[in-house]
Amino acid sequence: MAETYVAVDLETTGLNPKTDRIIEIGAVKVEHGTVKDVFDRLIHPGRKIGTFVEQLTGITDDMVKDAPVITEVLPEFLEFAKDAPLVGHNIMFDYSFLKRNVVNAGGSFDRMGVDTLALIRILLPELPKKSLPYVCRYLKIETGTSHRAQDDAKAAAFLYEYVKEHWSLERERLEPKPLLYPVKREVPATLRQKEYLQALLKYHKIDLGLSPESLTKNEASRLIDNIISQHGKMITQRR
Repeated sequence: MAETYVAVDLETTGLNPKTDRIIEIGAVKVEHGTVKDVFDRLIHPGRKIGTFVEQLTGITDDMVKDAPVITEVLPEFLEFAKDAPLVGHNIMFDYSFLKRNVVNAGGSFDRMGVDTLALIRILLPELPKKSLPYVCRYLKIETGTSHRAQDDAKAAAFLYEYVKEHWSLERERLEPKPLLYPVKREVPATLRQKEYLQALLKYHKIDLGLSPESLTKNEASRLIDNIISQHGKMITQRR
C-alpha cells in the first residue's frame, strides 16, 4: 500500500484527451495518511469553456482569462508530484490528459498509480453508483466542493485512506500499479496553418472561441477541413 503518494484530479473542457483541454489541476501530497501539501492551478485552455462544463465545475471563461497556459503549469505540477505514485478516482482519465500534455511539451511521464474507482467496483459491487461524491457520502467521507479539482483530489485521498484502513487484507489490490497509456508527441500547428485558419475564420465571420496557437497540426487540419466543408473556401476577388 502506498504511504506516500499524490492524489490528483483535473477539470477539463471535455472527455477526450486528444481534443479537449485541462482547465484546472488539483492535487494533494499525502504522507502516512496526512495531507502535507496542496497544489491547485487554473489553466487557460485556449478556447471557450462550454456551458455544460461551466455549470458542472463553476469554472468560467472569466476565471481563466488571465490564467497561465498548460505548458507553464506542467513544470510546477511535475516538481510537486516528483516520482510519487498517483491516486485518483478513474485515475486513467486524469493520467491520459497529463501524459499527453507532458509528451507534447517534450517530456516523459510514466507513473505508478491506484484507481479508487476500480477498488470500489471490487470492494463495494452492490453500490448502485460508483461516482466519487456518491461513494464518499455512502462512507461518510468529507468531500468539499465536488467537481472542483483540489476538493476531488482530497476526496480521492481520503477514500484511499478509508479503503486501506477497512480493507487492509486486500493489500495486493491496494498497491500502486503501472499506469499504461501509450501516446506519441503531437506536432504543433504550422505558422501557415494558423495564418490560413485565422483568415478563414475572419472571412466567414466565425468565432470558435479558441486560439489557433493552442492547436496541433492535426487539429488545425481537421478544423480547416470542417470549416471549408460547412462554409466554403475564401473567394479572392479578381481585379
